[in-house]
Amino acid sequence: MDEKSSSSSHHRLLIVLLMVMLFGVIMVQYVCPSRSECQALHRLGSWFNSGKATGSRGGDSELPDGFQKDPYIAEDGAMARFVPRFNFTKEDLNRVVDFNIKGDDVIVFLHIQKTGGTTFGRHLVRNIQLERPCECHAGQKKCTCFRPGKKETWLFSRFSTGWSCGLHADWTELTSCVPSRMDSREAPRSLPRNYYYITILRDPVSRYLSEWRHVQRGATWKASLHVCDGRSPTLSELPSCYSGDDWSGCSLQEFMDCPYNLANNRQTRMLADLSLVGCYNVSTMSEEERWAVLLESAKRNLRGMAFFGLTEYQRKTQYLFERTFNLEFIAPFTQLNGTRASSVEVPPETQRRIRQLNRWDVELYEYARDLFLQRFQVARQQERRQARERRQQERRRLRGGLRTNQGRQLKPTETPRPTNCRSVVTEERRREKPAEDSVASEVPLPDWWDLDENSTLEDYLDNVEQW
Repeated sequence: MDEKSSSSSHHRLLIVLLMVMLFGVIMVQYVCPSRSECQALHRLGSWFNSGKATGSRGGDSELPDGFQKDPYIAEDGAMARFVPRFNFTKEDLNRVVDFNIKGDDVIVFLHIQKTGGTTFGRHLVRNIQLERPCECHAGQKKCTCFRPGKKETWLFSRFSTGWSCGLHADWTELTSCVPSRMDSREAPRSLPRNYYYITILRDPVSRYLSEWRHVQRGATWKASLHVCDGRSPTLSELPSCYSGDDWSGCSLQEFMDCPYNLANNRQTRMLADLSLVGCYNVSTMSEEERWAVLLESAKRNLRGMAFFGLTEYQRKTQYLFERTFNLEFIAPFTQLNGTRASSVEVPPETQRRIRQLNRWDVELYEYARDLFLQRFQVARQQERRQARERRQQERRRLRGGLRTNQGRQLKPTETPRPTNCRSVVTEERRREKPAEDSVASEVPLPDWWDLDENSTLEDYLDNVEQW
């Protein structure tokens, strides 16, 4: 009897401890909403809830108060609170263009090898909601992306126009080639077209390893033209790293040891204006000076592009593209971390060697990441501000209608309604707005609350600006 009593006590104790843990996990969301001072508790809570969250539809579990978790915070492992390193102008950060798909505007995709550009390119031709969707047929690599009502293309990319300016053409090639190619494909315009350049960047170490694995399987990109100042480089200007048909089977050490390997700092080179350094003639200046010029050119071109995304931030990339071009994707982007490059076991000293070989790409990527996250932060703040202004306008409209109703004379059968309580506004809003908005809009707040800025719990959460 004593053993049964002791076992029962233990069970009750375990149940109590489990309930306390559940209560603590829930309270973390209220005590530390910004995660800035309670990161350890949040990590514990996210670990405890990981099984429950993965079972919810779309991966977005509901908070206790009915609000949806922000899908952009934890999806790609970004920091809870982003701290900018670089100063950018308002023009650099507010990248919203007046893209007219029915007019003469063209999106030009600069596709850098092994950055996830193939996946993004397919999104452009298969996953955008359009009045006239691209026509894609099984067995065909290219799709037909015509404007509504015209037989003219709005997209210059691998999957729409093919490699019209050469295989994986870089910035130098595209900017000099695209206008003439478009004029040859379609009737010339009295006014020049608007070209909006876009690209995708990737962490340099992961991209480098991915390219090595691709080359190891036989890829060469021999068809790349590397045109600069009207000509391709000579063999002495751009020697080959291998003597046979390809470089298949090469070891990582061999890949790193070739001084002419274009995989080194590929992203910087492909985004820079090569004519600034004499194209592929490396005798015009020192290597350090040459790459410093190319890096500054790549940064300048990146800032001026209509849009760029990052492989490591798929959902944010989708969000910024949609906001920049006022276009929407049909299906959400997916963050895939299980690539061939991620499966390569690389010792720390080898990783340091790769980073050194790609030091200019490392600096460019840190710069691009900072600009990308600042753009995302500004865009989200603007979106929330606009939503708050719409709610404020709706409240002013409702208050105006309420004062009109209060000013008319009551009929003998009518009963005066209270005028000094927030429940009046809540009742009006309940009748005016859909039922799904009632979670946040029907929370009564005391009279001392700032009506214009924080009249509901939803407004308060928006003003807090959690990241």
